[in-house]
Amino acid sequence: MSNKVYNFGAGPAMLPEPVMQKIQQEWLDYRGMGVSLIEISHRAKEFVAILDEAQALFRELSGVPENYRILFVHGGARMQFSALPLNLAGRKPKRKCLYFETGNFAKLAAKDASAFCNVEIVASSADTNYDRIPDYDPAVLAEDASYVHLTGNNTLYGTRWNQFPESGEVPLIADMTSEILSRQIDYTKFGVIYAGMQKNLGPSGMAMVIIREDLLGFAGEQTPLLLNYTQAAADNSLTNTTNTFAIYTTKLVLEWLKGEGGVVALEKRNEEKAACLYRVIDASAFYRGVAQPAHRSTMNVSFKLASEELVEKFLQEAGAAGFYALKGHRNVGGIRASIYNPMPLAGVVALADFMREFEKRNG
Repeated sequence: MSNKVYNFGAGPAMLPEPVMQKIQQEWLDYRGMGVSLIEISHRAKEFVAILDEAQALFRELSGVPENYRILFVHGGARMQFSALPLNLAGRKPKRKCLYFETGNFAKLAAKDASAFCNVEIVASSADTNYDRIPDYDPAVLAEDASYVHLTGNNTLYGTRWNQFPESGEVPLIADMTSEILSRQIDYTKFGVIYAGMQKNLGPSGMAMVIIREDLLGFAGEQTPLLLNYTQAAADNSLTNTTNTFAIYTTKLVLEWLKGEGGVVALEKRNEEKAACLYRVIDASAFYRGVAQPAHRSTMNVSFKLASEELVEKFLQEAGAAGFYALKGHRNVGGIRASIYNPMPLAGVVALADFMREFEKRNG
């Protein structure tokens, strides 16, 4: 490839090169069938084997216990903002659902849920432009709530939860879209984990939902069939024709992750990558980090420069140097480097070197 670049896009994000090569090899003829994987039925034994393997690999890599169901669902993480209250708000008569507001997608999750339950904001960092995980009083995690929701990693602002709340008998729900399988997490702390697939798992448009079995069966009558987790679990995610290509790609990504040493090895690599960029930011008055240091993400590194003119110059020169999709989100501005699992350390080192040289020439 003559114009290979390092893709720092927040999502759809880069996939591991070996995965892309495997897709290319099997594209026209899946394992001697004479047809492409995307042409075979979602109920064919060959695809069902892919689905089962993907679920087994995820369980092995994450350590998710057997009393959780692993679902592949439509609509990405955004669809789950509505699906969650439809499936879980009815657990308690008051239909009270608690939300931590720690960024744009946490805010949207609460907004979408408000059509189906009584949303209460536990804590918010909006007053500091989401530069941290806010303090909160554990006493507000009320026993009469249907669930407590948080966003594990805030993609726009580059913050994350380093310690998760203890919610007692109230199920803790986490959107882990931008950090799934990037670090070791005790999934037994959660009632539901969900993640859009387009950052650390595969292509866009679908999500994984990992739900504890005792939380199935609470969907209200108004819940659409394809948003009903109980139905998805009963049908092994095959209630209708699913996105077979996305699940196939996710299986390949999980195989790659296992071959790289699993989550333990990737967490160490991710910490090294993030530290490489934060060292440049912390040693400089030229770059200003968005997130408070104690709350920094290892998946999304967001920073600003002194003017919009410098930002545009940085983006133009970085693009010419082979660094793709570094523009910060419109709500934040500046620069954002998304360094998910597939991003190699070499790409981050090269970006850090570019940042130092850019500062020398423009600082």
